[in-house]
Amino acid sequence: MSLRDWAADPIDLGLPGPRSQDMAKVLPAIRSDPLSYLQRVREEYGDLAAFPVPGAAVLLVNEPDGVRHVLQGNARNWGKETIQYAALARVTGPGLLASAESSWITHRRAAAPAFHHERLDRIGEQVLDAADEAVSEWSAHAGGTVDLAPAVLRVALDAVGRALFSADLSGSAHELVDASDDAARLVVRLGRALLPIPPWVPTPLNLRLRTARRRLTTVSGQLIAERRARGASGGDDLLGLLIDSGLDDGAIRDELITMIIAGHETVAASLAWTLMLLAEHPEAQERVHAELAAHPGRVSMLSHRSDLPWTRAVVDEALRLFPPAWVVSRRSHRPDTVSGVDVPAGTTVIVSPWLLHRREESWPDPLAFDPERFLVEGAGRTAYAPFGLGPRLCIGREFAIGEMVLVLSRVLAAYRLDLPAGWTRPRHQARVAVHPQGGMPLVLTRRAGRAGRAA
Repeated sequence: MSLRDWAADPIDLGLPGPRSQDMAKVLPAIRSDPLSYLQRVREEYGDLAAFPVPGAAVLLVNEPDGVRHVLQGNARNWGKETIQYAALARVTGPGLLASAESSWITHRRAAAPAFHHERLDRIGEQVLDAADEAVSEWSAHAGGTVDLAPAVLRVALDAVGRALFSADLSGSAHELVDASDDAARLVVRLGRALLPIPPWVPTPLNLRLRTARRRLTTVSGQLIAERRARGASGGDDLLGLLIDSGLDDGAIRDELITMIIAGHETVAASLAWTLMLLAEHPEAQERVHAELAAHPGRVSMLSHRSDLPWTRAVVDEALRLFPPAWVVSRRSHRPDTVSGVDVPAGTTVIVSPWLLHRREESWPDPLAFDPERFLVEGAGRTAYAPFGLGPRLCIGREFAIGEMVLVLSRVLAAYRLDLPAGWTRPRHQARVAVHPQGGMPLVLTRRAGRAGRAA
């Protein structure tokens, strides 16, 4: 948004919403906890609310038909030219997640074979290797309280490295986790700025963003150089496919940084919340354990919906309550009609899966953890979008869900999860994904007679 925009009056669409002075009063609260603010707006003004932003129409859309229209039905008219994705691109570059240009189609086609079902089924062993290594390391802490948030972050990073890059990222794990965590915090701060600050201005925020980007670029550049040094074909993993596609090293680096951040942070956050929910609901946890114990052979990245229906339902319900993408935004190229409201070109729509998944009209008792609702065919699916919808649906959705199921299969085979004394559920912290603020301390108790790894 430019200074010229801020000199203009807000566009009045005749919708309810907060007043300018109301937003000004709670600006610190908006910056510190945007999710709670969006939730209050929805509770007070309903599923369609307008924000009094000068010179632009900015809408919160939480009505399912309107969400599907913007993200799916008329997706060609709604691009990613928003403050949210401009901020993200400062770290990832114009990768698949942040790109607002037509080039994303070329990049997505190059990357898609890495996520085909045939390949996902093959790389399950690599994900299990990552999970097994982590589970064995946790044994030293069995019987005590362990902060599982950083623990599953390392598992997810290891799985991404093995499965998508055929690389052991353990040597760079600290650098990657630290740099991506810093980048995620900075991106959120940048996205909440009242006015965009040009990247060349040497503000403390810009300087830290440059450092985070440089650190991620260094590691991804090393992965590319090592693969190119092998010669011949790049291989059938994501890195190899991008190299063979003819993309230059800069474009490949952008995609690797995107996958490192999106591929491990979102899964790790989702896993941490899932483990918490199972510790809070021991009957559901034991049902998962029993289902896994009764399953013969290797757990699959793909067939778990039919083979392990309860485990998959637990994952789906955890993703409903704690969706990895807590907010998405789109900007209209041309005038459109959203949920019966005519909106001009340049309108920004904010969609929050966090709010959509808590909509009482779509989900009875929406705050309750109830995996049974996902055992009913089609229940609530019109208001379910943990990985987005439409053509910009997350390319790694099946990989992420499969990884969660496989990691759960290893963790729950080895340990029972319990709540520590004096338990208080961690507050949510909205970054690129929704993380538990202050970590996720849970008690690990080794299960008696743990079976060895399934073949």
